[in-house]
Amino acid sequence: MLIRCSALAALALFVAGPAAAEDAAQPLPDFFAAALCQPPYSFDGATKLYNAAEKLAKPDMSRFGAAVYHLPTAISRDGFTTQDILFASSTFGVLIDGEVAAKFAELYHLTPEKSHLFGASTTGFTRQLPDAEQPMKDMGLVSIVARQGPGLKGKTMVACEFVSHEDRAGLDMLEKASER
Repeated sequence: MLIRCSALAALALFVAGPAAAEDAAQPLPDFFAAALCQPPYSFDGATKLYNAAEKLAKPDMSRFGAAVYHLPTAISRDGFTTQDILFASSTFGVLIDGEVAAKFAELYHLTPEKSHLFGASTTGFTRQLPDAEQPMKDMGLVSIVARQGPGLKGKTMVACEFVSHEDRAGLDMLEKASER
């Protein structure tokens, strides 16, 4: 008796239960759009992205304090390509191929960052989301960032980044101290 592959898949989903069927039916999130703050960063949104990434790959935890997931296939947007997504603290992003932060900044209207994160980035650009798109304004602010540096090894990090007011104040103090 021959059983078709689709019937076997349906049977496997039935045996595994409703959660597995829901997971199989769920489309992958648009990781590139999420890195562009579409929608703006939220803890709930980051959790959904993380859960989707966990189903696709195991993270590489060896780089810059972030969890980097290598996707099974590359994704592209506006001429930029990535196969790596990352989670770091309250940041979600993608590592796009090449050192293209300036090109990316021009296309997405980002401006140069004042700080280079203690040498971690040699080139960085940012654009804070407008007030109407700040989902947690009382806690901190969300920005789109594009950064490149030696630790990224020929890639550019593009991310949707939430920075608390306390962390922002601390970074501002360190920046002022380094200017002296």
